[in-house]
Amino acid sequence: MLHIIIFLTFCLCFVESQFPRVCTSEAAFRTKTCCPLWKDKSPCGSLSGRGRCRSWTAKESIPQYNDDRLDWPRHYYENTCECFGNYSGYDCGDCRFGHHGEKCARKKIIIRREIRELSLLEQKRLFSYLALAKTTKSQDFVVLSTGDRHHRETYRFVDASLYDVFVWMHYYSMKAVMINSTFIPDKNFAHQGPAFPGWHRLNLLFLERQIQLMTRDEDFAIPYYDWRGDKNCSICTDELLGTNDDQGVINPYSHFSFWKAICSGFNFPDEYCPLADSEHKMERLHRKPGTTPYATNLPTFLDVENILKLENFDTPPYNETSLYSFRNALEGFLSPDGVTLRRSMHNLVHIYLGGTMSQIPISSNDPIFLFHHSFVDK
Repeated sequence: MLHIIIFLTFCLCFVESQFPRVCTSEAAFRTKTCCPLWKDKSPCGSLSGRGRCRSWTAKESIPQYNDDRLDWPRHYYENTCECFGNYSGYDCGDCRFGHHGEKCARKKIIIRREIRELSLLEQKRLFSYLALAKTTKSQDFVVLSTGDRHHRETYRFVDASLYDVFVWMHYYSMKAVMINSTFIPDKNFAHQGPAFPGWHRLNLLFLERQIQLMTRDEDFAIPYYDWRGDKNCSICTDELLGTNDDQGVINPYSHFSFWKAICSGFNFPDEYCPLADSEHKMERLHRKPGTTPYATNLPTFLDVENILKLENFDTPPYNETSLYSFRNALEGFLSPDGVTLRRSMHNLVHIYLGGTMSQIPISSNDPIFLFHHSFVDK
């Protein structure tokens, strides 16, 4: 039960587990401090009332159990920015999701729409933004790449594109939890528990905000793919997400044919993304909709209606065996009837699409992940 409590406590805040570039210096790790100077030259924008550098050492300690992600971020930092009001970000230089302006006082609601309802111009803008995010190096964040996780001397921080930082966050959350130097293969921070919907919501919001900042387009919203009752993947066309050949390779005429999957190829539990800076060793995107024998259909309208009738958000033991659990049925370890343990809903879509999407730790490399999870969020 202790393990469950730890996971519930830290998994929602864990979606903020990026590594700010400015906080990966030797000095930052030596002092365990990530309180960057904002443009007013004060830590966390304190002179402008945006936040303060707060020490978390007085907080009741949760044992580290050898895993660098537990009690985040105290394995790396004990002093981080605490932002006030609507200010947000690792240096309090950004705004909370949905807020804009110099003082983050302007609230703006954006509407996510079904991807097939976008005009041709809107679709082209979407795909150009994604291509830009895939090819633009993140100025603010780097990703962690390691050899053996037991040995800190193998840890290094490398550059990644904006999109790949988003992918890496999902991958990082999916690696097996390590307790007393022993891996627990069926436990991670973003799945098989109550955090599943909230963690993925924040993960999408992170990328949505990064693209808004990159393009200076406050109206950008990640569309969703309403897969209810789709007889096949109707967005898997070269005009949208791309067709594939018999081997699952994305058509060269697709928008995403050149995309490589970061953290692919080596899924060992004792390493974090060892080839993060070796693009030539990364796998290409693959997709083979409807070819998995036990996942030949997408969820139906009735499936969605039935899970929305489940009244309990989650139920003990708060994992993949929970019955009468909306979360477990939505995530897809539980049938929409609430009592039968079988693959459905979210999980079924991943398996149905096959290829990269069926490899859950690296599945967000395929941009169809965005539109799938945007609909799960809806």
